[in-house]
Amino acid sequence: MVAQSIKIQQNEHEQPEWLDNFVNIYSQLSVDNLHLLEKIYHEDIIFTDPMHSLQGFTELKQYFEHLYANLSACKFTIVQIITEGNQAAIYWQMRFCHKSLNKGKPIEVNGSSQIQGLNDKVTYHRDFVDLGEMLYENLPFIGRVIRLIKQRASKNG
Repeated sequence: MVAQSIKIQQNEHEQPEWLDNFVNIYSQLSVDNLHLLEKIYHEDIIFTDPMHSLQGFTELKQYFEHLYANLSACKFTIVQIITEGNQAAIYWQMRFCHKSLNKGKPIEVNGSSQIQGLNDKVTYHRDFVDLGEMLYENLPFIGRVIRLIKQRASKNG
């Protein structure tokens, strides 16, 4: 998947260099090119997602290497970008394959990121994603239980 029709909303100014770099790298990021992360993240990056919070590029790189170690594929499609000054909200779809999730078949999940940058690097990155959709619902036993709970909740609502 390659980035499709990216909609950018901004206040009559050009998109900052750090944001251009981020979008370009994430649109091509995969299990085979994690070295590209050093081109977009500041050495003192603050990164938060639903599972971890860390600081510094060394920690971030180790985290991504660990995350991607069990993936056979991972691709981001940037759907929309809203930018204001040194901040941006990025809406994306991630498609990935993990040997222990969904019988190794592709999983698609929507999420968003709040990022801030300075010059050509991202200094702050926070991801928002539904861990149930991404992880729990795709585990062999727990996934069935969660789907059953969701079905029952939707019938009672």
